[in-house]
Amino acid sequence: MTDNSHPPAPHAAPWLVDSHVHIDDASFDRDREQVLASAAEAGVRLMVVPGIDAASWPRIARLCDRHAGLAPAYGLHPLFLARHRPGHLELLRERLGDGRAVALGEIGLDFYMEELDRAQQQYYFEAQLDLARELELPVIVHARRAVEEVLLALRRFPGLHGVVHSFAGSEQQAERLFEMGFLLGIGGPVTYPRAKRLRHLVARMPIQFLLLETDAPDQPSAGHQGERNEPVRMLGTLQAIAALRGESPEAIAAATTANACRLFGLQAHG
Repeated sequence: MTDNSHPPAPHAAPWLVDSHVHIDDASFDRDREQVLASAAEAGVRLMVVPGIDAASWPRIARLCDRHAGLAPAYGLHPLFLARHRPGHLELLRERLGDGRAVALGEIGLDFYMEELDRAQQQYYFEAQLDLARELELPVIVHARRAVEEVLLALRRFPGLHGVVHSFAGSEQQAERLFEMGFLLGIGGPVTYPRAKRLRHLVARMPIQFLLLETDAPDQPSAGHQGERNEPVRMLGTLQAIAALRGESPEAIAAATTANACRLFGLQAHG
């Protein structure tokens, strides 16, 4: 079912960008068109769709060809290490070579899953950072229990820019990312009152480094635990962030949309 229990879209900001959504996921196969229509009606009209492995790239490309509001990104995600092969890095270069991708990602490090080989993760992460620098593409970075290690890797590739999605690090780590020109992707977790460190950071951080995201179908907002997440629920994140910062949802929407368009080279039209 498509979620209809979302806050109203801000009237002054009809364009919102979901900077990280896996709308290609099989959980959307039965009602993807309805999900996209519901999101667009609520104002979420541009979405960045990151790839996770080589098999996902053609699927994402087809989806983005059919929907003008979807923008592709391609990468090799650390959680799917068993699917990756060194040869996929050359395939990634070829895929990115057509110039249609707005970013390289989702890439990064995940030290939460202890069975994932850290050296192999580092190999694919740094190879993709090198490729992003060569192609002058922003990166979409996954950093679960590995923010410090991600920071160290990014410092070895000066000049890169991008976003650390679903940020869960410290305020000090966030400041170091800002110094390198990286943004933070914030989604459903900020709506949970128990996420005190994250909420404190979001309330105080410079607005020019903030992106809205859902990570749908994952990371549902408070009140929707155990349900499939959807892009339309980004409105709840918007309302939560506005309340934390003491600003209007319209102001947050306008700023985060401008941030996403600047980072990914997107165009929002009112």
